[in-house]
Amino acid sequence: MHDDYVPVFLQVAAGVLFASGTLTMSLLMGKRGRRSAAKDSPYECGKDPIGPTHSRFSVKFYLVAMLFILFDIEVVFMYPWAVVYRDLVHSRLYGVSIFFSMFTFIGIVLIGYLYALKKKAFDWTHAPKPPIPIIGAD
Repeated sequence: MHDDYVPVFLQVAAGVLFASGTLTMSLLMGKRGRRSAAKDSPYECGKDPIGPTHSRFSVKFYLVAMLFILFDIEVVFMYPWAVVYRDLVHSRLYGVSIFFSMFTFIGIVLIGYLYALKKKAFDWTHAPKPPIPIIGAD
């Protein structure tokens, strides 16, 4: 039983030894540089970071993200059904009920999708644009 875990422990030990070895060699062989405010500032493609660090996102962004997750999870529920569909449709116990239960599920998903379309949840054209920061303003 414990012999099954030996490769896992060897992999973890190799990872820990590699990480600690590279950090130690970096400290021993690396140059000690002088720290300054310019070196410690974040680098953004050659531009100085001016303005707020966190910009505001539209609520529509989060709404579309939640709808994507919702419909994605609902599609994941269809895979197990598709895998066992052929076996269960020939059984006496389930028969045709498994077929109609999935179409009921798809119908509920379709109603939710049509509701989201009616409420224009997927419409990005009317989303407010984030404010443009003014460079040099304090």
